Amino acid sequence: MGLSRFPFVFGFLFLVLAGCGGAIRSFPGDGSSGYVGFTEAPEYRDGVECPKISRNGAGTSCYPGMVHVAMTLDSEYLRGSVAAVHSVLRHASCPERVFFHFIAAEFNPESPRVLTRLVRSVFPSLNFKVYIFREDRVINLISSSIRSALENPLNYARNYLGDILDPCVDRVIYLDSDLVLVDDITKLWEVKLAAGRVIGAPEYCHANFTKYFTASFWSDPELKQTFGSRNPCYFNTGVMVMDLGKWREGNYRDKLEKWMELQKKNRIYELGSLPPFLLVFGGDVEPIDHRWNQHGLGGDNMAGSCRPLHPGPVSLMHWSGKGKPWVRLDERRPCPLDHLWEPYDLFKGYESSVQSFQRNVQHHVTASGFYLWMLLKSLYYAGDDFTVLDSSLGIDSSCSPKIYSGRHEV
Repeated sequence: MGLSRFPFVFGFLFLVLAGCGGAIRSFPGDGSSGYVGFTEAPEYRDGVECPKISRNGAGTSCYPGMVHVAMTLDSEYLRGSVAAVHSVLRHASCPERVFFHFIAAEFNPESPRVLTRLVRSVFPSLNFKVYIFREDRVINLISSSIRSALENPLNYARNYLGDILDPCVDRVIYLDSDLVLVDDITKLWEVKLAAGRVIGAPEYCHANFTKYFTASFWSDPELKQTFGSRNPCYFNTGVMVMDLGKWREGNYRDKLEKWMELQKKNRIYELGSLPPFLLVFGGDVEPIDHRWNQHGLGGDNMAGSCRPLHPGPVSLMHWSGKGKPWVRLDERRPCPLDHLWEPYDLFKGYESSVQSFQRNVQHHVTASGFYLWMLLKSLYYAGDDFTVLDSSLGIDSSCSPKIYSGRHEV
């Protein structure tokens, strides 16, 4: 039995869904709904030693005394982002004083509004705001990299934090999505930046700095004088303390863009969004203890092999590189350190495509739509003409227009 025997179904389906024009969105066609398998995080509250927060201003980005954390938010790295947030809250001495600024791509497969609802469902009491990143402002500046994932426009959102975040936010910790903290983030927040310094990060001066740029860069008499008397060291941009006041005053977004423009004309590096930061800030970074970025746990950018921790204490573990802990755990080939990420993972697993379809329709459509769902369900099990719908239809809960332009709070 198929839908061809019930022509009235198509008319009824159109009438029910027409009221929410444009409200049908696609789910992944791999048999899973993707983001329904998260469990709600525990409730983390301030201890008695934390300063009291006025209920009038709580939850706003401009409330004084907040610890500001900026992260990107997208469908591909969502599981990592949720684990990172969970780790911050779990170890924070005053979790209610942490404010998250999430940057979401305008054209992400899952809309910023959907991602916002998911974050709220996992962290009901979280102080956060979601901003829309206009990818078109950077897409023409991005050059090819040694790994396609490094070409994602959202990787460059950190260049624009001074423009995206509210003007009242003059200091922020930027964190990648593939890390977890095992220490109180307040300690990182309290790192002092010396006069004139705009960013702070762990530096690795033993690394071969020259390898981050091409031979054409070092052979150019003018370019190789870029650093002047500075003594540049490699640093990883996945963990940075940023003075946004100085950033805005110094027009550092423009300085980064100028190097990206040059890269388009004359290839001077191979590695995504990192080299412009090295060119602008190398040799002028406030050094932060290495414990705050035990990076490289994802291996290199090609093989993603297992790596050990660097010697010394650990406050933050960072799976930079190709290998991600949630992927390796799901594939049942984890590296030893991936099990240290696992306790912060709030992902429960994937629904089947049939469960996903039923849950979304039951939750989102009107009463008349629910009866239609019952009819379609019976047709689904009566024949195989309808099987395509279970992985291609999802019904959004809102019929309101989804218009995002510039910076927008969702």
